Amino acid sequence: MTSTRARFALDLLTYLVLAAGAVVIMIPLVWMLSTSLKTEAQIFKFPPEWFPDPILWSNYPKSMTGYGLPFVRFFLNSGFVTVLSTVGALLSSSIVAFSFSRLSWKGRDVLFFIVIITMMIPREVIIVPEFIVFKLAGWINTYLPLIVPSFFGHPFYIFILRQYMMGISPEMDQAARIDGCSTWRVYWNIIMPQCRLVILTVIIFSIQAHWNEFLGPLVYLNSTKMFTVSLGLSMFSGQYGTQWGLLMAASLLVMLPILILFAVAQKYFIQGIVITGIK
Repeated sequence: MTSTRARFALDLLTYLVLAAGAVVIMIPLVWMLSTSLKTEAQIFKFPPEWFPDPILWSNYPKSMTGYGLPFVRFFLNSGFVTVLSTVGALLSSSIVAFSFSRLSWKGRDVLFFIVIITMMIPREVIIVPEFIVFKLAGWINTYLPLIVPSFFGHPFYIFILRQYMMGISPEMDQAARIDGCSTWRVYWNIIMPQCRLVILTVIIFSIQAHWNEFLGPLVYLNSTKMFTVSLGLSMFSGQYGTQWGLLMAASLLVMLPILILFAVAQKYFIQGIVITGIK
């Protein structure tokens, strides 16, 4: 009986701590929502008010069309870059991971170690040589610098795909080859269908990374009509001040696709993380 009460008390304490942590994490999001529905005067009122009065719903349509910002176009631009980059990252990373996990060749482990090391190199370190290469190629103010590198693999995606593929029985490859399957068919018809969970995990990571990317578009895009949503948000901050209500409204709308994606795929995403051993 004492053990049961102790277990109940421990579970209750655990849930209380988790609930308190959830409340703390939600405070910035709730404040963003509150600010997005306020006038400028209400935003800077002290003490701050959590519930706007009156509620300014017009901030949302104004953030998409007001002040000369083609935010709908920014959404389409980000969607275009994100979809193509995700397709490229998934295809290239899965092929490389297949090679590292299912094929035997000289120097495989050494090269994989080098790939893992590149994960430690910050993007800011290589942005200057990248810019020089893309400038010589005539790719500045195009989406090519944002999309093409994804078709050469991503070390993090290669790592998690390889870890999952290593757990698939090698007998399946051998049976497929006995039946006449080529290496490509083993990859496409045998291995990839069994990697659905980890593939979904890679897709979610890639969509989030490319949708939220700021540095790449900032460096390579010059034309306003080509801006992505991350650059569009920065345009609410001007020389003479920031439109905080509109910025918060636009930020919530930008977050919405990622939140919906995670809500829909949360179960499979967590399973993919657990299976690949990522913490």
